Amino acid sequence: MPTVADLIVTALADHGVTHVFGVVGDALNPVTDSIRREDRLEWVGVRHEEAGAFAAGAQAQLTGKLGVCMGTVGPGAVHLLNGLYDAKKSHAPVLAIVGQVPRPDIGSDFFQEVNNDVVFSDVSVFHATLTDPEQLPHLVEQAGNAALQQRGVAVLTIPGDVGGLDVPSHTAVPSFVAEHPVPQPADAALDAALAAVESGQKVTMLVGQGVRESRDDVLALAERLAAPMVLTLKAKEGLERDNPYEVGQSGLLGNPAATLAFETCDVLLMLGTDFPYREFYPSGKTVVQVDVDGSHIGRRHPVDVGVVGDAGTAVRWLLPRVSPREDRGHLDHSREAYTTWLDLQQHFVDPDYDQNKMGFIRKRLDNRDHKIRPELLAGLVDRHAAHDAIFTTDTGMATTWLSRFVRFTGTRRLLGSFNLGSMANAMPQAIGAQALDHGRQVVAFCGDGGLTMLLGDLLTIASHELPVKLVVFDNGRLGMVKLEMEQVGLAEYGTVLHNPDLAAMAQSMGIHGIRVTDPHDLEAAVEEAMTHDGPVLLDVVTNPDEIAVPSKPKLSQGWGFAIAKSKEIVTSAE
Repeated sequence: MPTVADLIVTALADHGVTHVFGVVGDALNPVTDSIRREDRLEWVGVRHEEAGAFAAGAQAQLTGKLGVCMGTVGPGAVHLLNGLYDAKKSHAPVLAIVGQVPRPDIGSDFFQEVNNDVVFSDVSVFHATLTDPEQLPHLVEQAGNAALQQRGVAVLTIPGDVGGLDVPSHTAVPSFVAEHPVPQPADAALDAALAAVESGQKVTMLVGQGVRESRDDVLALAERLAAPMVLTLKAKEGLERDNPYEVGQSGLLGNPAATLAFETCDVLLMLGTDFPYREFYPSGKTVVQVDVDGSHIGRRHPVDVGVVGDAGTAVRWLLPRVSPREDRGHLDHSREAYTTWLDLQQHFVDPDYDQNKMGFIRKRLDNRDHKIRPELLAGLVDRHAAHDAIFTTDTGMATTWLSRFVRFTGTRRLLGSFNLGSMANAMPQAIGAQALDHGRQVVAFCGDGGLTMLLGDLLTIASHELPVKLVVFDNGRLGMVKLEMEQVGLAEYGTVLHNPDLAAMAQSMGIHGIRVTDPHDLEAAVEEAMTHDGPVLLDVVTNPDEIAVPSKPKLSQGWGFAIAKSKEIVTSAE
């Protein structure tokens, strides 16, 4: 006779789940034993439950199906929280199965007991405790369907004496509704959007991940409007390749061309984006925002016309109705600024940059120790990575270099903690991505701070023989925090990391390690890492003082840097 655990595990396998990430523990032993007996599922034992939650979230984002992680009673469940918050803010359907003390002990402050319903109430769209086999299949179906339909986290708690209970013979295996109907925009809202777009000659498009699946239609609309297209970071995947209208990103990752496209337009058309940085939006423009979630309309920037519904559908409705713009000056001007900026950036992708005329003076200001520039590393990875590679990136400077130097050609995918902004996400997300397909290249852009935070899960990569390519920007700093301090005139403090030889450490764990300190050795090392048949950690000692100028720099930021640097020089001399 099947048990509670058996029905849950069978339901997951029937849905198409292939991996469950977690750390084993007594309360969930019946569940892990059922996974052991289910050939369609693989148990991935991570060294920290947070890594398991990140990995599950990565799989959910890549497949659209449930990602599944587990944490046993008390601290095991609590350790999942950061990765689950990332799934929540990334709108990833994740089911977390968590343990609880046996039913008679609930509420008695038993050893390791925590109140899961309270702990997970903010992170989840659904949470419940399964206390009786009679609650099957409906409670499990509620959890899975809530995660899938609301694109969020469902938490199912199983007390230690419940998972192994037999279920009545007539009990159906839980099943989930995976279909996700797309909301259609209202005709009146589309009419208002059309009138607003027609009210100005110069249109700039701010495009997000909500229209990644409507690439051809979005490009056709840009052509008809002669509109430069500012891409959010999450829109690089799918919309950056072969796009003659894009002008890169705005915000801290951006460039002057995106600012120009914003500042010189009459109409800003926002499609499928909730770009959060208010200070980078232009003022005095007619703004149209199309988003599938009505609560997103106007929450970042004032909007003249809001359209609630699928942005791709709205684009297809607008396309035959908008007037073609004969004057392409706005697009051409923005694109010229963008290509000029791109050309200037490519100077950094030269191992001899610090020796030529342009770099000689700069190195005396920001690279006196002649370390490898991170731009060079990012550019070489872009050159040698596969056209269908999945990239993951840590929050911070690693994301800056990926944004500026990795082009999402072919069918490349991108994952990061772009909404939560957590440290230490790139490596565990790469674990989840690589577990799905051992034959597809997965490249993780890791900060040294992020990697070392969850360093133990290098052992997960080794033990499961996951051929992940870990590219470590080893600058001995919490780089983004250092930058934030210096922008406001503070000397960096508490940001220095005393790292070991990370490549040697990887070698000791059974992972091929490569360490590079000379820019002239870097291309060969990157090529070796990308072609190695197995997991690799590429440890590149990079310049900690590299500055990424935002798309809209302020005089106060420059003054802040000057003050900060003077403080740092004085401190170092003491």
